[in-house]
Amino acid sequence: MDFLISAAHAQEGQAAGGGLIEFLIMIVIFFAIMYFLIIRPQSKRAKEHRSMVESLSKGDEIVTNGGMAGKITEVGENFIHVDVADGVNVVVQKQSVQSVMPKGSLKDL
Repeated sequence: MDFLISAAHAQEGQAAGGGLIEFLIMIVIFFAIMYFLIIRPQSKRAKEHRSMVESLSKGDEIVTNGGMAGKITEVGENFIHVDVADGVNVVVQKQSVQSVMPKGSLKDL
């Protein structure tokens, strides 16, 4: 019956384990990859958005995060007034502006 059941052998030696230095190098490489693939591009996008929001001025044509397009009629400290149609003004937060469109884009719509 020995051919159906493998015999149990005593542990012959220690399994090869990684050292502390290899572990630290692997952790450093992992954090470097996370920095260059996630953290750095996100902070760059946030910086570009912050500078775009700070440069908003009267007459700019914008698109909000909700997809509403309009022309800025008044700029406040935290809010802007946007003319979305003839006689329709909407007040939105500056941070909700997704992008600034080129002048004359709203006439094409």
